[in-house]
Amino acid sequence: MINRLSTGKSWYKCFRYEEGRDKPGDVRNVMLVVASLIASVTFQAGVNPPGGVWQDNSSGHVAGRAIYAYQSEVYYVFLIANTLALSASILVIISLTYRFPFHLEIVIATISMIVTYSSAIFAVTPDESVRFRYVIAAASVPYILRIFIQLFNMVFKNNEKPESENSEKVVLNY
Repeated sequence: MINRLSTGKSWYKCFRYEEGRDKPGDVRNVMLVVASLIASVTFQAGVNPPGGVWQDNSSGHVAGRAIYAYQSEVYYVFLIANTLALSASILVIISLTYRFPFHLEIVIATISMIVTYSSAIFAVTPDESVRFRYVIAAASVPYILRIFIQLFNMVFKNNEKPESENSEKVVLNY
């Protein structure tokens, strides 16, 4: 390891996915663990915002509201980034468990988690700084991107000729 660092070779290459070496099931399991970890951390950060919540109704603040929310610009950066990460990790979890046993229960659990997360951020965010349309937009970004990618793949897959119709087979080596 020390030799790799000192010679300038990339130490992370041994961790890359290799089709012949790594099994798809193992890769799926690793991705599920990572996505679950991200979902857990982002959910916890949304339910218990950084800095906590006000404990009393004095000095112009309301008990139960996020302390961090009174710095509205940076709070919304946090809220949007956190929601985007949660939404993307939930999409990965649902996608990787599709057609697996208990998939319906996983979908129900993730929808419940989204509702809980949403109600928590609505509860701790002061009413006077409501910009939830940005949070909802952030939550929808991974799903919209996935839809566009699927549509793009469908359109270009239909435009390709089957290999049997091609007169020559071209092999590209990278």
